[in-house]
Amino acid sequence: MQNLRPDSEGFVRNGARHRSRAGRIVWIVASLVVCGSSAIGTGAEPTEPMAKELLAELKAYRHKIVYETYRDGNWELYMVDADGANPVNLTRTPNVHELYPHVSPDGTKVCFVVDEGEGAAMVRNVYYMNMDGSGRTLVARNAREPCWSPDGTAIAYLKGEFEEFCYKDFATKGIYVYDLRTGRHEEHPNKGIHHLYNLCWSPDGRWFLATVHGGMGYKHGILAIEVNGTGVFNLEIPGCRPDVSPDGKKVAWGASDWDLFVGDLDFSGPRPRVVNSRPVVTSAKPIKIYHIDWSPDGRYVTFSRGPEKPKSLKDLAPEMVGIIAEGWNICVADATRKNRWAILTTDGKSNKEPDWAPAPTDAKPR
Repeated sequence: MQNLRPDSEGFVRNGARHRSRAGRIVWIVASLVVCGSSAIGTGAEPTEPMAKELLAELKAYRHKIVYETYRDGNWELYMVDADGANPVNLTRTPNVHELYPHVSPDGTKVCFVVDEGEGAAMVRNVYYMNMDGSGRTLVARNAREPCWSPDGTAIAYLKGEFEEFCYKDFATKGIYVYDLRTGRHEEHPNKGIHHLYNLCWSPDGRWFLATVHGGMGYKHGILAIEVNGTGVFNLEIPGCRPDVSPDGKKVAWGASDWDLFVGDLDFSGPRPRVVNSRPVVTSAKPIKIYHIDWSPDGRYVTFSRGPEKPKSLKDLAPEMVGIIAEGWNICVADATRKNRWAILTTDGKSNKEPDWAPAPTDAKPR
């Protein structure tokens, strides 16, 4: 396990390349010791009738879900119906690893990161493509955590902090915006931005929300950042990985490893704030819940769920991008009630980072 040792800052760089065969075996064996199997049965389970009722409701829901999954030694992007039916592999690339999908507002494209190369040559890059896999386009090298502008004409991303590869999600420095039409990159006006992750863009185009970890004078928190200014505001809610609802009026986030919350976003005062915070899904150790994302109409949230890992592997948390997480699956919850949720995937193949894929609008002649 010597290759899993972090450096003095706690970063795990390319020496911890988990995709080596030995590394995969260690992680899978350790995970099976924790969870026993990929079918998790611990922690704040919904009743069977409640789960069946929700799945039946989701069967008629038009929107789909895209997520990352680790299969046959390779990360791919999969898409499923809202009830988990009809899984489709969107990428089918055995030599590179696609992760962290985010679907464009009109449902026609998806941006994502790709881990390419091996050892010292490995790098994480941002791409986008059409939903059918065509038109694959490089956005930026040594970049991560991309998200779409509200009108789908631009992609914001975080630049990698180091030239050398690092798995730590907060190893970033600076926000950049890529214009799909011109191919130009523009750096955010606040040049002091660093150690952010899980960037998202508010529907009105005015705000970025992101988690900060050990940067910009913050130990850990969720920030609102002016898109066209230098203002940075602490939303003062515990946890990480925020996602703004499609109407811009609510935010969902992980309040802890065991609690997913929603709250009302208030931008009316001198500084942004979150009010009326409330839990929407809870869990119990050892089962974590992460990566919450709003459905296009705000009726549901999707999230990932799975076991925490052995303490010996604590520097590579299973919720991190690119870290194998045996036993993790994709779920959907009713955003208006507490713990009305159902599991969509059941194979436990590191199914994480779900993002709703809006059904493309069918053009009709007038």
